[in-house]
Amino acid sequence: MNETEKNYNTGVEATLEVIGGKWKPVILFHLTFGKKRNNEFKSLIPAITQKMLTQHLRELEEEGVILRISYNQVPPRVEYELTDYGWSLKEILHLMCRWGDSHIERKYEGKATVLANPILTDVNNS
Repeated sequence: MNETEKNYNTGVEATLEVIGGKWKPVILFHLTFGKKRNNEFKSLIPAITQKMLTQHLRELEEEGVILRISYNQVPPRVEYELTDYGWSLKEILHLMCRWGDSHIERKYEGKATVLANPILTDVNNS
């Protein structure tokens, strides 16, 4: 079946096809705060392997939600940023973060820690 013949039961399925998985939403979330380089992702998401990061960045680029910018310099420099289409995910990603923060508080009653939460400083700017 080609992509024009694809059927979905809900739009949630189509959304998850693009941003689903453990790392894609996290990558996209961090990009809502600006361009990132590979080493920045590794710092922000220490548990992700280089192989998974590269794979997810390529898939997100193929879906048209991120842009890979390669600078012609030595040493090579590559940055990633959201496309206009990718920016349309910002609200969803930030709502997911807020919901997750509430869930952590509810489930763990303060006995769990969110190690890095850039949304706290951005909550009024969303």
